[in-house]
Amino acid sequence: MSKKHKINTGGGDALGANPFSTLDGAGLPDGEIRPRAPSSQKRSAQKKSKGRVEVRREKAGRGGKTVTTLKEFPSHIPLSTLVAMTFELKKICACGGTLKGRVVELQGDVCDRVSAELKLRGYQAVRAGG
Repeated sequence: MSKKHKINTGGGDALGANPFSTLDGAGLPDGEIRPRAPSSQKRSAQKKSKGRVEVRREKAGRGGKTVTTLKEFPSHIPLSTLVAMTFELKKICACGGTLKGRVVELQGDVCDRVSAELKLRGYQAVRAGG
């Protein structure tokens, strides 16, 4: 076997020198500061869904009344946001409703209106049940 040449990594004066100290800016053009274009990662993040929400029309156990329920909101959405969303959905759908836990209940069959509004807000509205 041949003997390999070893590189000294002990430090010394050579490692303490700044390699850019001898450079100067003479002869270089003045640079313009331009705003950065949004990267493709930022654009894809903006189009990303806030989460999946189940939209279901229920009738059982409610005395024959039809109710639209919104379930399975992602856990990262705060309860205060759900309270505000419930209030706004009741106004948009012109119906009564409530928030029970993390489930929004709206009176009547308003699945289509709610699904359209959730999609506008960035959620993935999924019709569940029949």
